[in-house]
Order: sequence, then structure tokens, then C-alpha cells
Amino acid sequence: MNLFATVLTHPAPTANYRGESELNRTVIQKITDGRAEYPIVSPEAMRNALREILSGPRYGLPANRKRIHPTAGEGDEKQQLAVKYAEYPDPDKFADDFLFGYLLAVKNEELNKLRKAKGKDFPLKRDSILRMNLAKGLEPYRHVTVFTQSPMFHKDNAWKVGGDGGTSSALLHRETADTAFQYPFALNCEDSRAKPEWATKLLDAIGELAGASGNHARSLYFMAPASIVIRLTEQLCPGYEQYHFTVRRDPSTNDRIYESRVISRLLSDGNPLPKEEFYIGGEIVDRLSNSDRQKLSEGGEVGTGATLDPDPRRLLKTVAAKAFNLPAKQEV
Repeated sequence: MNLFATVLTHPAPTANYRGESELNRTVIQKITDGRAEYPIVSPEAMRNALREILSGPRYGLPANRKRIHPTAGEGDEKQQLAVKYAEYPDPDKFADDFLFGYLLAVKNEELNKLRKAKGKDFPLKRDSILRMNLAKGLEPYRHVTVFTQSPMFHKDNAWKVGGDGGTSSALLHRETADTAFQYPFALNCEDSRAKPEWATKLLDAIGELAGASGNHARSLYFMAPASIVIRLTEQLCPGYEQYHFTVRRDPSTNDRIYESRVISRLLSDGNPLPKEEFYIGGEIVDRLSNSDRQKLSEGGEVGTGATLDPDPRRLLKTVAAKAFNLPAKQEV
């Protein structure tokens, strides 16, 4: 069985995923769709945030990989972000090796060292059981720039700032967007059942995903679901458009109105999708009319209809119990 899902976040102003900077200009990374550019957040940023959440005090899962932040170092050592593995990858011992996979790009002496330690049959690669794609803003970037000014360092400051003009005051301008994001993810449920408690905590962490950008000093933006649509199916593909959430503005109030092309398809008379495989949660459930809720919940030829829950985090627990064959009320 496979799990396919699309998450819709809450909207907020953001400058949270930046590309290269030049001339004191911080640039949001974007993707072009049609005639407009949309802000994006990479799956690598979200996966790293999930690693840190799962290995943190709330979840406490064993982690092999750790990010080392820059330090003063020794001699001519370069000060930059680094990654450190405690041991060779071990999916049975470390949750991050199990959930996110690994690749050992070793050769020559390092390869011989690995053979001696783990044997010739040790796999150099493991695919991630979690697949993700870009988080894409629902509303296009509108060329909005926010200006701030950095203070000048006093001549008697305790240290000197590196680089030309580092001690001078500068006008900083950063691109900013006010939008919700949507992103798809998928899980192979059969592979996940080897460690159901880890896979369940992964879904729990997606339900409260934060810190995906690394720029929270300026933009506090949460990638947790405001709404979510999930399908549990034996198929190897979701069978619908992954980026299916849309937004429009109420002409009288300018409020955002979110809709889903998948939900519209499930409500249509000629719907070919099996409703019983779908789990729909969050604010988009609250906006459904009573007649639409009833129609989604009605059984088709096979099952009992879609599962609806206004709480996306509770819905993820329901899905985990179904996907990984856990007791419905089990706490993990």
C-alpha cells in the first residue's frame, strides 16, 4: 500500500527560502508557471527540518546524521556548515537512516575500510521511504521588497567584521511574499511497517512541521498543514494532480477562499476515484457544506466513503494506524 498526500499551509508573509544574495539583496527562490513566478521551498529544506524535529526532545528518535554549525576552528580551517555521521549508516539503529535513506560515496581506502567494518555485502545506498517535492506558493510573487538598515559597527567594537565594507551601515532589501504553500509527499507503507513507530512519528512531525527555511530570525513560517488530502492505495501513483489546491479572493472582503480540484472531482457525478481511499482534513473540511460532507462520506460500490476530520494532525494519526496496521487507539 502507498500513501500519497498534499499539504496546504496557512498563509503568512515570508522571505523564508533564499537564493544567492548580491548588493545586499536577498532573493526568494522561485519557479515559473505560465506567465508568473511562484515562491518555492525545497524538499531538502523540509527533510532537514524533519530530521531535526524527529531527533529533538519532543520525539527523541535515534539519529545518525547531525548538522554542525560553523565555529572558529583551528588554523586555516574554513568556517562553514558541516554534516557529521556518528557511525556508518544503519537503518535498524537510526531513524534518519531508515526514513530518509543514505548514500555512501566512498572509494579506494575508504571503501576498503568499509568492507572490513561491514563486509562486502553492505549496501552503499538506501532509498528514502519518504518522497517529497517542492513546496510552491499558491499566489505569485508580486515583486515586493522590504527594506531594513543594518547599523554601523563602532570603531571601538570588540571585533572587526570580515569583508570589504563590513563595518559600514547598509540598506538591506529582501524579497517578500504573502502566500500559503502546498507540497506533496508520499510514503511506501510496506517498507515503513518494519519500523511503524518511526513512520508514525514521521507523519506526526509533518503535522507540526516548522523550521524548514533556516531563516526564522526574519520569517516565522510554518509548513504544517492547515488542510491536507491523503490517499491510501495499492497504486504506484496518486491518480490525481498533486498540486491541486487553489485560492481565490472574495470580491467583497478580499478574504482567501481555498478549494481543491481533487475534492471537486470526488464530488462530481462522474467521479472515477474510490472515495473510501481518501482522507481529508483541516480547514477545507470546515468550509464544506453539509450536503458536500454527506456526499463525500457516502459509500460507493466498494467502501464507505472518504474520511473527514477538521483536525489535520488527528487525521494523520488515523491514517498512520490504517497504513501501518496499528491499533486505532495506540499511542506512539
